[in-house]
Amino acid sequence: MLLLKAHALSLGYSGVQLATVRRILDFFNNDVIPVVYDKGSLGASGDLAPLANLFLPLIGEGDVRYKGIKREAADVLRELGWEPVRLMSKEGLALLNGTQFMSSIGVYVLLRAFGLSKKADITAAISLEAFDGLPDPFSECLHRMRPHRGQIETASNFRKLLEGSELISRSKKHVQDPYSFRCIPQVHGATKDAIRYAASVLLTEINSVTDNPTIFPDEDRIISGGNFHGQPLAIVYDFLGIALSELGNISERRVAQLILGLRGLPEFLVANPGLDSGFMIPQYTAAAMVSQNKIYCHPASCDSIVSSNGQEDHVSMGANAAVKLLEITDNVNRILAIEFMNAAQGMDFRRPARTSPILESILAEYRREVPFLSEDVVMYREIQKTVAFLDRMPLDFMEWDAS
Repeated sequence: MLLLKAHALSLGYSGVQLATVRRILDFFNNDVIPVVYDKGSLGASGDLAPLANLFLPLIGEGDVRYKGIKREAADVLRELGWEPVRLMSKEGLALLNGTQFMSSIGVYVLLRAFGLSKKADITAAISLEAFDGLPDPFSECLHRMRPHRGQIETASNFRKLLEGSELISRSKKHVQDPYSFRCIPQVHGATKDAIRYAASVLLTEINSVTDNPTIFPDEDRIISGGNFHGQPLAIVYDFLGIALSELGNISERRVAQLILGLRGLPEFLVANPGLDSGFMIPQYTAAAMVSQNKIYCHPASCDSIVSSNGQEDHVSMGANAAVKLLEITDNVNRILAIEFMNAAQGMDFRRPARTSPILESILAEYRREVPFLSEDVVMYREIQKTVAFLDRMPLDFMEWDAS
């Protein structure tokens, strides 16, 4: 938020002192992080309440986190020898108007979304192998017939991930896979395209001036407009939330297929189903988060509440869209971790058959941290370890163009 606001003010259309921008950068560069609350913005007139939290410390009010400790801003300013900024005309409006709360969450989510899309492909490829799935749905010729960019990229990723696999190339008794496997290119691909579109909208937004009024010194004009309105972000965040939640939806269905006792796998992926519950409860957990995401996918952007005595009679609710988007992203990350656990367990029941060199190297690294489960253990610890593993997993060999 600090960086995005400093950038917007520095474009020169907001009528602020250089000293104000420099002090914002002082906060940023010295890790003096204002405490900002995530409730209170309607997403029009900008993110008024969160931006007020952000800039109270400039004038010696509010709280900050400094060296990991929450403290009163005035005490930290004294410790650093910084005088509170004396705001001049227009500066209060320039600081409080704008979409930096919405935008900063969007930047954070999108950086994660690029990774989630790659993790989803890797995880699903291991699930496909564990389920003894078919390679045909990833054939290049098939996707030439419906050339959505994300779909083509996803199928290409799978051909690369599965290259050299003994499992995928052996003859199969079945002629079709369930949709959660067969339609991975279409579903994961649509999410890739949504991420790409959301990134294009956000890139425009973070390089824009969104406070009000806007000053045009060369034209000697001050114009009161509506660039603070968060509708472009609100709509795209609702869209992105739906797209990311679909990675979780289809992932949970693959988890369910893996524990049903199909295609030679034991029920619940344990040697003694009935005595051990195995991977039953992780599937419950994934299903609960999928259901929660369906609630979060209710659009915020179609809501509006009149405020400011009727002056602000249509608002975007973009901040609410941003906050629930963050929750969706966290849930999807955990759902994919649960699928990865199940897929790795399923692969161990396929031994001595081997998958591709790429996937074998990932699985070997994973097994150094999370063992094969031969009997029931406390599962949340294994889920947490898997989340941490996936967060650290190199993704450089998985490429799709986010531009």
